[in-house]
Amino acid sequence: MNLPYSHESIRLTGRWDTSDPRVATATATGSYIEFAFEGRMALARFDVLTNATPRLHLWISLDGGDMIETPVDSYLRVIAKEEGKHLCRIIYKGGTEQERRWYAPLTGKVSFLGVQTETPIPIPADTRKTIEFVGDSITEGVLIDVDYFAEGDPISPNDQLNRCYQDDVCATYAWQTAAALNLRPIFMGYGAVGATKSGCGKVPSAPEAYPYNFDGSPITREKPDYILINHGANDKSKPVELYLEKYAVLLDVIRGMNPDATIISLSAFCGAHHEELGKMIEEYNQKNGCQVHFIDSNGWIPVSPLHPLRDGHTTVAKNLIPILKEIVG
Repeated sequence: MNLPYSHESIRLTGRWDTSDPRVATATATGSYIEFAFEGRMALARFDVLTNATPRLHLWISLDGGDMIETPVDSYLRVIAKEEGKHLCRIIYKGGTEQERRWYAPLTGKVSFLGVQTETPIPIPADTRKTIEFVGDSITEGVLIDVDYFAEGDPISPNDQLNRCYQDDVCATYAWQTAAALNLRPIFMGYGAVGATKSGCGKVPSAPEAYPYNFDGSPITREKPDYILINHGANDKSKPVELYLEKYAVLLDVIRGMNPDATIISLSAFCGAHHEELGKMIEEYNQKNGCQVHFIDSNGWIPVSPLHPLRDGHTTVAKNLIPILKEIVG
């Protein structure tokens, strides 16, 4: 039987647009789908009509096992080795920063239609607390695997067309940290976006973009318990006064929409404006009677490369996890 994405056997995590009962759409990497079924086989269905090529890549895992990478396609079939109850997870792994992920027609999105299976079962509850990561290309996992082609040549001389092979949100400091602290992650990361500037694919600046999944689609995801902001790498060339002004606006927007969330500000890993940001956060808290936590990441990893590789993200996570653990309890 064909099941819509809203069926009780299916759960969506992340910034999904669900205004259309036929299809759920996400443009932020790290957004993921889970569905439960009994038997051996299920078929996940996607609308890929407007997706550009090379198509974005997904991770697929069954029953929490090994992950397999695949481009998104109209139908993705999973077959379990044994009969029984199974849980499948499909994650938006990575794609191309420059694709249209904000304004229609969306060419860099996951459009999930639903699942085909004979015996769906209610999906088990996920009782973990949620953490939303608000950042840029580093948060979305850009250029983590620059050596993916080993001794050969890149698949395309256009570097952007190689990004689906090079990017991996599940290898980021954010995903690693959420996993270590048993938190359910929600991602909002888009390349080249900053507190002061728009980014790749014409995604607006962070304060303008935060309230939306993409243009015309207000966020409908559940309220996060924690929100971690990592913006500054793309603002380093801007005057510090402008950066601090726009960062405060971003804090106002996030706090206004999530009054009960614990908010953490993580300075840019390249060290941009880190001292000034720490002082601004202190003043912001005093002015607004709140407690935005500030974590200074300066010096955790080398300034170059700007986009950390896998080991760089792991180093960031190792530094971040014990600090964040004190905050989340």
